[in-house]
Amino acid sequence: EAVGLYNLGQTCCLNSLLQVFLMNIHFTRILRRITVPSSPAKRMSNVPYQMLLLLEKMQCGKCKAVYPKDLAYCLSKHRVELFVQYDAAQLFLTLWNLLKKQMKKPELVEELSDLYTICIQEHLACQKCSFEIKSNSTMLTLPVPVLDANSHKLRTLEDCLQYFFRPEELTGQNKCFCQQCGRKTPFLQSMKLVHLPQTLTLHLKRFCFERSSHSHKLGHSLPFPQELDFREVLTENQCQADDSEKAAWQYELFAVVAHSGSTSFGHYCAYIRSLTECKWYCFNDSHVCQVSWDDVKCTYGRSNLNWRETAYLLFYMKKHPQ
Repeated sequence: EAVGLYNLGQTCCLNSLLQVFLMNIHFTRILRRITVPSSPAKRMSNVPYQMLLLLEKMQCGKCKAVYPKDLAYCLSKHRVELFVQYDAAQLFLTLWNLLKKQMKKPELVEELSDLYTICIQEHLACQKCSFEIKSNSTMLTLPVPVLDANSHKLRTLEDCLQYFFRPEELTGQNKCFCQQCGRKTPFLQSMKLVHLPQTLTLHLKRFCFERSSHSHKLGHSLPFPQELDFREVLTENQCQADDSEKAAWQYELFAVVAHSGSTSFGHYCAYIRSLTECKWYCFNDSHVCQVSWDDVKCTYGRSNLNWRETAYLLFYMKKHPQ
């Protein structure tokens, strides 16, 4: 039975992310194989171990919600401040880095990376000659824009993904130095998808920061599908992968971390599809209830109500993992 987490004071963001981690059976299989720290002091400051204790507490207890205070105290020892407003994408990266750093078994670190890490090839090509630069990089989340370069709203998640991988001309002040030409020339910059993980995390860039340092939330409607096939979304030029890799690029929506409120004040909750029951649940701190797909679709957003609940992080799970 789904179990909630009590809010310790502005810990709704942490609670939502913990639920997404712990409802992922692929993640908990890794978590259950960690090395237990040798001393009480090390156990108190070990994030994977404290997360495992919280999981067991949630699974073994008869309460509808539990207090994540030991894990919160553990995180505070690693300079994760409590009782403050967090950005879910930033906190997700912080938790991930702590998990990866404190898992002592190399094989578990590798499995954790395989479970979440996206691989991208960055490509720079001189427009005056044949000089090219290619480099691979990894990322935990795909930062998907919801506006184009002219601040026009992108209509669907598929449009946002296509826009993220579009080639961009670097001209004027953005010209790059070409080693072959011996001077600054126009370049074509592009990113190509190399590898997608078992659990794919998409970060919808709904918080817009302007030059005046003023920020605001973009609350317009942005539909996202229950099923996502990257082979149909991206073109051949936007991919750098073989056919066997692409064959596994079929995904089902697993979880949505949604934000309501403004950039300075807000609340997070998580909608998660149970992988064992195939039912959707809403995890709103200590309150957990079963919901429908129509309830999840309410996080698409609405243009005239920017403070309303909108999807911020999308977690997709591979349908047919290799």
